[in-house]
Amino acid sequence: MAEKALSRRGLLAAGGAGLALPALGPMAYAGGRGPVPADLVVYGGTSAGVIAAVQMRRMGGTAVVLEPTRHIGGLTTSGLGATDTGNTSAIGGLALEFYRRVYAKYHGTPVTDDSPARYTFEPHVASEVFADLLAEHDVPVVLDARLRSVDRRGGRIRLLVTDDGRAYEGGMFVDATYEGDLMARAGVDFTTGREGNAAYDETLNGVQHRDKHQFVHPVDPYVTPGSPASGLLPGVAADALAPDGTADEAIQAYCFRMCLTQAADRIPFPKPAGYDPMRYELLLRYVQAGWRGPFYTTHQMGGGKTDSNNNGAFSTDNIGFNFGYPTGTYAERARIHAEHADYQQGLMWFLANDQRLPESVRAQTAAWGLPRDEFTGHGGWPPLLYIREARRMVSAYVMTEHDCRGAVRAADSVGLASYTMDSHNCRRLVVDGVARNEGDVQVGVRAPYGISYRSLTPKRAQCTNLLVPVALSASHIAYGSIRMEPVFMILAQSAATAARMALDRGGVVQQVPVAALQARLRADGQFLEWPPSEPGEIAVDNVSATGVTSAGTWKSSTAISNYYGSDYVHDDNAGKGTAWMRFGPELPAAGTWDVALWWTADANRATNVPVDVEHAGGTQTYTVDQRSRGGQWVVLGRHTFAAGTAAGVRIRNDATDGYVVADAVRFTPAAGAS
Repeated sequence: MAEKALSRRGLLAAGGAGLALPALGPMAYAGGRGPVPADLVVYGGTSAGVIAAVQMRRMGGTAVVLEPTRHIGGLTTSGLGATDTGNTSAIGGLALEFYRRVYAKYHGTPVTDDSPARYTFEPHVASEVFADLLAEHDVPVVLDARLRSVDRRGGRIRLLVTDDGRAYEGGMFVDATYEGDLMARAGVDFTTGREGNAAYDETLNGVQHRDKHQFVHPVDPYVTPGSPASGLLPGVAADALAPDGTADEAIQAYCFRMCLTQAADRIPFPKPAGYDPMRYELLLRYVQAGWRGPFYTTHQMGGGKTDSNNNGAFSTDNIGFNFGYPTGTYAERARIHAEHADYQQGLMWFLANDQRLPESVRAQTAAWGLPRDEFTGHGGWPPLLYIREARRMVSAYVMTEHDCRGAVRAADSVGLASYTMDSHNCRRLVVDGVARNEGDVQVGVRAPYGISYRSLTPKRAQCTNLLVPVALSASHIAYGSIRMEPVFMILAQSAATAARMALDRGGVVQQVPVAALQARLRADGQFLEWPPSEPGEIAVDNVSATGVTSAGTWKSSTAISNYYGSDYVHDDNAGKGTAWMRFGPELPAAGTWDVALWWTADANRATNVPVDVEHAGGTQTYTVDQRSRGGQWVVLGRHTFAAGTAAGVRIRNDATDGYVVADAVRFTPAAGAS
């Protein structure tokens, strides 16, 4: 019996619960017609799953997307509309096209190679963009396709079977789930929890007792204050605090990324069945101790709506209640999902209604509610739980803190990540008689860094036709930086590209020629190294052995991420008019060159930095605002220069209104110039 084709309009009107796309033909299995064949079978209709299928179609192959829920787009369409981008200049390929399509949806403009990108958006807009991509590329999507079994022979997945008995046969497979379910069923090595620091010689893994999203007032954790014998309040674990860096099975907390609105027709926060005010007794005591918020974020996405996330010591993160999720059965996961929904809906109802709270706290929350035009099939509540981490593959290359910090660089990069090494809290414990959270880490990376192709491919002895761009091979803390929706899309495009190339070369993903893969990725707009290089470019860093002279006082720093090289220098916002730094390249030939400047941006930077470009015709002074556009090459202008060392770029701090940064300068032969 052919699968029923659904109305796209109807599905989108239901809040993006699914997408109507080309219906699959007969799919009976075991005694009926044969398996459904495709060049690429994608398990997981996340943002990565959509992109992987689209890329395979653009390369001339066939693809099908199997999604175990009724929701397509993952967290990108389930409330996470305030995209965690890191350095947006490191986002390329189909990921960048997605965000350009979002901008085009809002502005009614065509999408071109230089269209603006928009990284904040309402959930239904993201759903529409994914629907367009899938429909334009004729990609079939199957919903409610829970994985029952995997037929693996000779180190290759032959087919997978879903709960309804349907089978899908592929030359290549991509596991695009947050959970790594296909990977695990295929017998691929994986891990969960936090490695100890000693495992990969890291500093930020394992137990981390720090000060972010932490109680700033002491709060008694016992049912009867001061009485350990009375037991612990709900949400507080009896575990002892282990030393920092200790390995354990804890994973960072999950929550729902709520889409909130203050519209007059908003849906008030529902009171869950079985609501128990004791679940929020710890928060009540925290408020009584003096805390007045924030209790959650209200990041504006457009349309008067928010992407609301965890914020503070007691917030939307249901700390410690997800440890069984990564390897749990569908029933166990459903229970954890429901428990998280009850907790978070109860939290919002508590904040808006409990008469023991100050009126200001109640009014602040009650001013918000759920939108009537998002997630309409779920009462305005996001359908997907934010699975920040679950299983992580263990392959021939494990991404670690050393990759994030730029201490090591994978030669087989297939995409860039750039977000902070970020872990939400994992446990809530009793430390010295008061409640304390543990596990939150927020440490910036130096600059965008490459992700190894080997971290997307299983060990060859385990599976040769599977790629894993979401639950990839990474330590807990490195995954905390990589685990962002744009990066998942970047890696999914790279995985699908490799899958197509493997099909053309014998079908073994571990044998795809890296140089050829990287060449195709670059041709498709992916960025693989940082900073992106230009043909013939000459860059001079502040620590270059030659070509750099200076006057006044300059201080080295790495405090603000996305700097060029090993550090940058600044004038300490002092000695105005006395400090300058000159960058002088040695140009191999006379001609016309584009001159670009690199700096790290921050709110304390100067908006009026004078920069002198010394060229063959004299000197031209530009004024640079260093509070924005940091972490990338910013072209100042195009000039003619003589060969040799006469050219120069001088950064000065004359009459500047903040910190002045000197980091790097680049000269690039002008396109079309002789």
